[in-house]
Amino acid sequence: MKAGFLHLLLLIVAFVSWSCNDQCTETRISRRLTPISRPLAEIRSSVRAEAAHSLKKPGKMYVKGNYLFINEIKEGIHIIDNSNPAAPNFISFINIPGNGDIAVKGNILYADSFSDLIALDISDVNAPKEVGRVNNVFQTGQFDGVWWTMTAPNAGIQDNAITDYKVEYVTETISTNCEENIMYPIFNSATAMSFSDMASFGGKSASSSSNSGGTSGKAGSMARFALHDNFLYTVSQSSLHLFNISKPSTPSNFSTINLGWNIETIFPYKNRLFIGSSTGMFIYDNSNPSAPQQLSVFQHGNACDPVVVHDDIAYVTLRTGTACAGTQNQMDLVDVSDASSPQLIRSYQMQNPHGLSIDFPTLYLCEGEFGLKIFNAEDKMDIESKLLAHFKDMDAYDVISLGKTVLVIGKDGFYQYDASDVKNLRLLSKIPVSK
Repeated sequence: MKAGFLHLLLLIVAFVSWSCNDQCTETRISRRLTPISRPLAEIRSSVRAEAAHSLKKPGKMYVKGNYLFINEIKEGIHIIDNSNPAAPNFISFINIPGNGDIAVKGNILYADSFSDLIALDISDVNAPKEVGRVNNVFQTGQFDGVWWTMTAPNAGIQDNAITDYKVEYVTETISTNCEENIMYPIFNSATAMSFSDMASFGGKSASSSSNSGGTSGKAGSMARFALHDNFLYTVSQSSLHLFNISKPSTPSNFSTINLGWNIETIFPYKNRLFIGSSTGMFIYDNSNPSAPQQLSVFQHGNACDPVVVHDDIAYVTLRTGTACAGTQNQMDLVDVSDASSPQLIRSYQMQNPHGLSIDFPTLYLCEGEFGLKIFNAEDKMDIESKLLAHFKDMDAYDVISLGKTVLVIGKDGFYQYDASDVKNLRLLSKIPVSK
C-alpha cells in the first residue's frame, strides 16, 4: 500500500516538474498596423493612367461590353480587353489611391478614392483621364478590416488628410513555459486565419443588372455602387449617397440618406433597391430615383450579407469569419412579393457563403476557400438537394453570370468559364495572382 502511494507521489512530482519547467514552442501570427497619413492634395494628384499591371490583390469586378474592370484593392483599376474570354488582355491600369468600387455608364467610369468620388473618361481605354470629382463625400471606410478616416488640417498638414494603416501579418515562433500556454490562450495560426479573412474585397445578370437602359455594365453582388436612371447610388458604412449623373462627366452630390450602421452592399432590381447590412436587408422603393423611400427591413443575426433578387425572391448569404462577427453560414430565401413585409421562405446551411448570382433557375454561390457551388433553384423549398456541381479548386469571392459565360473572382485570381453545360463548367481562362 505504501509502495503504491509512493509511486503515485513520484508521478505527481514528475508531472508538476514537467509542467512548470519544460519549454514549449508556439507559432503566433499577429497583425501589425502601421499608421500612414497622406494629405488629400497628394492623393488627388496621384490619379493617372499607367501601363498594365499584374494582378496582386483583386477586389471587385465589373464588366461592360468587351471590357472587364478589376479593382486592385486600395490601388486602382485594371482595364482588360475581354473580347476573347479565352485570352483576356491587360490594356492599362488606372492608379487610384483608396479605390474599392467601380461603376461604368457610357464612356464614364465612376470610382471611389478614399473620401472622393471620381469620374474618368475611358473613351480611350489606353489613356483614361479624370474629368470630374466630388470631394469629401466619404468620411470613413474599411480595407483589410481596418478603418481609414479623413482628418482635419493641423499644424503639420495644411490640407485635409487620410489616416490609413499598412497591414502586415508577422509570424513568430515563441518559446514559453508549457503551463503558461495552458493558462493563457494565445493568438495562434488557426485564429489568425479567420481574423485575416476580414479582408474586404474591396467591393449582374438578372442578379446584377443596373437597370439603366443598357448603357451601364454589370457588377457583382458585393458592389457598393449601383446605377439607375440619372443617378449613381453608393453605400458607405452608414449612408446611401445619391449622385446626379445627368451630365455623366460632372457628377454632383445630390442627397444622403442615413441607413444606420454596417451597411455593406447595394443591389438594384426593377424599381427597388435592396441594401445588405450586417444585421439585415433594407428594401427601398425607387419609383422616384431621386428620392428612394424605405419600405421595410428584413432582420437576421449579425453576419455579412450580400443579396441578389429574381422575381419575388431575394437570395441572401450570411457568413462567419468576418468583421461582422456572425455565427451563421447560410443562405436565406426571402419572399419580397410584398416589399413592405418580406417573409423568410427557408434557410439553407452553407460552408462559408460569399457572393452569388442567379441566371434562373441556375444559382451560382461562392463559398470562399470551399470553392463555387451551382444549384438548380427552381424549387425554392428544395435547393439543397439540387446541387448541380461543386468546384473546389478555387477561392471564390464573387460571381457574375452572363448566361453562357460565368466570371468568378477570389483571392487566388480571376476565372472565366463556358457555362453552356452548368454541370460541367469549362475553364476558358484564368488570370492568376502574381506572387
